Amino acid sequence: MMRGTENLTSGFIGYIPVRNIWLLLLYASQLYRELPASRRVELEDAPDHIPHLVAEILANAVERSLRRNLSHGYQRQWADLNRVHGRIDLFRTERRRLLQRGRVACVFDELTVDTPRNRYVKSALTHIASVTRKLANESDLERRCRDLAARLERAGVVGHLEPRYAGNAAVLGNVGWVDAHERQMLAAASLALNLAIPTEQSGTALLPVVNRRETEGWRLYENAVAGFYDIALSHRGWRVRRGSRIQWPTSDPTPGLHAIMPEMVTDIVLEHREHSTPDAGQRIVIDTKFTSIVTHGQFGQQMLKSGHMYQLYAYLRSQEQPDEPITHYSTGVLLYPSLGIDYNESATIQGHRMSFATVNLAADSQTIRSQLLRIVDN
Repeated sequence: MMRGTENLTSGFIGYIPVRNIWLLLLYASQLYRELPASRRVELEDAPDHIPHLVAEILANAVERSLRRNLSHGYQRQWADLNRVHGRIDLFRTERRRLLQRGRVACVFDELTVDTPRNRYVKSALTHIASVTRKLANESDLERRCRDLAARLERAGVVGHLEPRYAGNAAVLGNVGWVDAHERQMLAAASLALNLAIPTEQSGTALLPVVNRRETEGWRLYENAVAGFYDIALSHRGWRVRRGSRIQWPTSDPTPGLHAIMPEMVTDIVLEHREHSTPDAGQRIVIDTKFTSIVTHGQFGQQMLKSGHMYQLYAYLRSQEQPDEPITHYSTGVLLYPSLGIDYNESATIQGHRMSFATVNLAADSQTIRSQLLRIVDN
């Protein structure tokens, strides 16, 4: 079944409407997982206000952190000293002839607030302040974020964010041991550093996640779908896995086959196990495609893309295991963005239900939620 929707018009970047870029970035972010349910609903219901709300969440978290004292960490320092501190850098000492001046080059770890995490948060405050400056009536919020960045500077966070840390809080070390407030602050900082005003006009920076390149749009789309399912389904007993590698069920391979055998990697796998019986449960393999669901056939008619169907079929049939019944009736879904027409078609092919569906990214957040959930509910 399918139904028509409004034609795509101005206000779109590639296939995605500007207002829902914020929503996809939210779904793909760690902040979406860290927030309480009521706060997530507030963000979803007002995607145009996400930059404002992210700035507010980040500012509140930083103020709370300043009241409780900033987290400390050990940073590697190099200095020429009058006495030995830490260990001696023999090469530097000799090269600079420091001993002749009564000095020695030392390497030591120093406890400081000028850590990569705090630099990361300071840079996020500065960045989200520049984003809110482009929004109407947000001068107070912009000033608040800049003031907090200045307070961090005065507190001792004097370093700058290193390029390799930008947009990726995961490289800042293990955050699992920190309390919920600091995790939320880092998650908000991560999303803030990924936010920018989407536009097709010239600006101060390029934003690859919202350009017209299909591969970049697909990555954001995949991450958003996976993030949404992780939150929406986990309390219902579903487990969400991303980027699972699938092995071909080969036997008696020649010696050089494994070196040239391509891997299969699924985008998203949803799995629900019924503990009452080992034979019960459900597995849904979702392959996201950031392109049109149909193509033109040899005689001009619209039809599903055969290459995508073959790929999903291989995912399902290659994983059938005699001792694992769930693998014999797992479901496959090809999920596309809607480009003017919404599709939701399905059929059973050799024991596996295969669905071909779209999500209307031009719709409101509630419609997007219901379209994503219907895949599981069906």
